[in-house]
Amino acid sequence: MKLKVLSLLIGIGSCFAGQAKQADSLVIKSDSLEQARKAQHISDSIANQLEEYSNLVRRSEQKRIDDSVKKAELLQQITLLKENDKLKQADLLRQVKNIEIQDSTRKAEQLKRINQLKETAVGYPVTPFGDTLFMVFTKLGPVMPKERAANITKKIEVLYQDDSFKPDSLQVILNESTADITFGEMILMSVTDTDALWVGQDKKALATAHAAAISKSIEAERDANSWKNILLRAALTMLIIAGTYGLIYLLNRLFRKLNLLIIVKKDSIFHGIKFRDYEILPPKRELDLTLRISTILKWAVFGLLMYISLPLLFSVFPFTRGWAATLFGWVWQPTKGILVSFFSYLPNVFSIAIIYLATHYAIKFIKFVAQEIAAERLKFTGFYADWAMPTFNIVKVLLYAFMFVVIFPYLPGSDSKIFQGVSVFLGILFSLGSSTAIANAVAGLVITYMRPFKVGDRVKIDDIVGDVVEKSLLVTRIRTPKNEDITVPNASILGGKTVNYSTSSKELGLVLHTTVTIGYDVPWRQVHELLIAAAVATEGINDKPTPFILQTSLDDYYVSYQLNAYTSEPNKMPRTYSDLHQNIQDKFNESGVEILSPHYRALRDGNMVTIPASYLPKDYQAPVFNVSSHQSGSPTKKD
Repeated sequence: MKLKVLSLLIGIGSCFAGQAKQADSLVIKSDSLEQARKAQHISDSIANQLEEYSNLVRRSEQKRIDDSVKKAELLQQITLLKENDKLKQADLLRQVKNIEIQDSTRKAEQLKRINQLKETAVGYPVTPFGDTLFMVFTKLGPVMPKERAANITKKIEVLYQDDSFKPDSLQVILNESTADITFGEMILMSVTDTDALWVGQDKKALATAHAAAISKSIEAERDANSWKNILLRAALTMLIIAGTYGLIYLLNRLFRKLNLLIIVKKDSIFHGIKFRDYEILPPKRELDLTLRISTILKWAVFGLLMYISLPLLFSVFPFTRGWAATLFGWVWQPTKGILVSFFSYLPNVFSIAIIYLATHYAIKFIKFVAQEIAAERLKFTGFYADWAMPTFNIVKVLLYAFMFVVIFPYLPGSDSKIFQGVSVFLGILFSLGSSTAIANAVAGLVITYMRPFKVGDRVKIDDIVGDVVEKSLLVTRIRTPKNEDITVPNASILGGKTVNYSTSSKELGLVLHTTVTIGYDVPWRQVHELLIAAAVATEGINDKPTPFILQTSLDDYYVSYQLNAYTSEPNKMPRTYSDLHQNIQDKFNESGVEILSPHYRALRDGNMVTIPASYLPKDYQAPVFNVSSHQSGSPTKKD
């Protein structure tokens, strides 16, 4: 395990080294051609402006020299004037003052111009050994600043390989237009008037400073790569590896003992996690989760340790120090970007929070008003109580939609083309795939304000009879008397017809009706009395209004009697009808009236009637009927 971790550490180091080289090359290649062209254009423009400006400076310098000569002549004339020529002397002093003012104005304009050029300038570093010695901003003849910096860097590297080089071997040779830094016959670089103008120094002084920086960097690099320093760095490398190995070994043992201690004392530590009567985590799962967290923590510490040790390892040798910065940059740059984005986004977060809170409390207020209206404690003319909660749901959806529209510009990436494209794509999918759902939703809204039924009403929709148990935006659920739950889409309800048995049942009473047909031989008044008595004896039938009878037709063999009775319990219609029919049979049988129609046919000898024997009186004599009669209805009694 230890050897594996150590080999993994060294392998990762070499991998990071290779990746660092690749990353450096990729960074150079990642610059687009357009950016390079723009940078080159800016550099050319600045170089041309500097060249033009340097010509102006030369002319200004010549003007300054001429002014200086003239100033000296004027001062000489002033000294030669006599005391009585004070007027002439004052005129000469005024001319001298004007020359000084013009010279000061030229210097101020030159400084202002150079500062303007510096704001848009692109400099290229001279980095022979990784560290930047100085920057190159201007071109030299046809050679651009970038090429100048690269050529100077290569010459310094060649000079580093020359064993004859000494720190004091560089010389500065002043020419008419340049100051050359030379080593023997090789010109290392040339400092122009434009270069000196850029930093505000004399070109000889600037060339001397550059020569000193070059000599110092070569000497420092040679000292860093001496055998003594190489051996010290190798020893330091081994020390870092040994220290990392030791820390990994100790941490591994520490976590192993910690896991063993957790397992030994599991009964006293883990009792399970419960919420009321529900056990979220039993003790065994709690132990497994703890051991897994310990393992994850261990490898996280190992990763952190290696991540710290690798930059230390890379920083030992000069040629790998850039790898350490690259390694830190891989993690720090994304982390920095996330942190900067997070803190930059905080104002938007507060704006979103304020918008959400305002919408949330507005919805709570509207919900309170809707509940008051639904409970009929608050009333508005023309606004029904059962509209309150559906209206609240509609307003809530509209408010949340408005909140989202207001919040949308504050969302990260909301102005990106990808975000907008995905939003449009999802909107199209929703529109194409939800046409039926939208139709049902619109129908649900219309049904809500049509008020054809409420939850709990007994209704008939098409051929479905039952109680409304749920009314949502998309569907309505009906429970039949057989306890069958039927889901009906709202669009079907809106397109069909609905019968509501409960709407007027409490105020007016629902009229239950049934029809019996009795032969002409039974007096109609007796039939009325029997039917009304059967209705009064039925549970669920109201005493007031009293039941009534309608004779709906006089047919060939019988009369149709329709019994109408009021009930306030439409949800019990099947039971009420059943009890009513039972009572009708009882009342007619008790009175000896046969219900033989409609279409009742019988051939008998008259020895027995159709009334059950338990209802017949003890002294009852069976009538004698004419067997040859073929009437459909009540038989004809024989005289």
